[in-house]
Amino acid sequence: MKIYTDHPLPDYLTALLPAAPLSERPESGVFLCFGEHGLQLGKAGEKGMVSVDFDGNAATYRRLKGGGELIAKAVNLGAHPTVWDATGGLGRDSFVLAGLGLPVRTFEQNPAVFALLCDGWQRAMQNAETADIARRMVLTHADAVQAMPDTAARFGRPDVVYLDPMYPERQKSAAVKKEMAYFHELVGLSAAQDDEALLHAARETAKKRVVVKRPRLGGFLAQKQPAYQYTGKSTRFDVYLPYAADAQDGQP
Repeated sequence: MKIYTDHPLPDYLTALLPAAPLSERPESGVFLCFGEHGLQLGKAGEKGMVSVDFDGNAATYRRLKGGGELIAKAVNLGAHPTVWDATGGLGRDSFVLAGLGLPVRTFEQNPAVFALLCDGWQRAMQNAETADIARRMVLTHADAVQAMPDTAARFGRPDVVYLDPMYPERQKSAAVKKEMAYFHELVGLSAAQDDEALLHAARETAKKRVVVKRPRLGGFLAQKQPAYQYTGKSTRFDVYLPYAADAQDGQP
């Protein structure tokens, strides 16, 4: 991953991004840029940058209104569950869940995306309005499918495993958001992330439920029918019960 910077990289990014920074913007492909606005993802020849901004207007709105969101019902907020977000990405849903008062462990395996996530988290920790929320988040640089068994053995299993798989662009509208276009180019769509393995690992790990975010009219993850659903205007949450025989999920 190419890195362009006009500011010295902080230590936490130097450890995550070992490549030597460039002094000029790359002329092709996607790249990371570190400057006065933190770490951002851009693409040569394109305007606009993508970053993790837990202090921005959209993040603030979701933080203040999150209690009324469908996601709160989907994870059974009233039971105050522990949540593992196995598909962390840019961390937006993790931050909403932490904003609801829940402890959240966020997994992200792509080094560049994890660096963006860490940079956003660091800035959230420096903001008095978001620091308490950020403290409820634990960021884990790992493939969740591989890491969840060992993590569960060390720290105990979570009540909820949350999944927001990346959808192929062909399933989205013609006006694909720029940030998703950058994200797809950066991460790729490698065999749809092996959705079956992801869902299986989540159901092996969760104590109470697995929550999968989908487009309202999208298909089931790995073509597996959920136990029940919460459906909104554009999004729905499919809920699967874990494999464990002692699973006791009190559906609200």
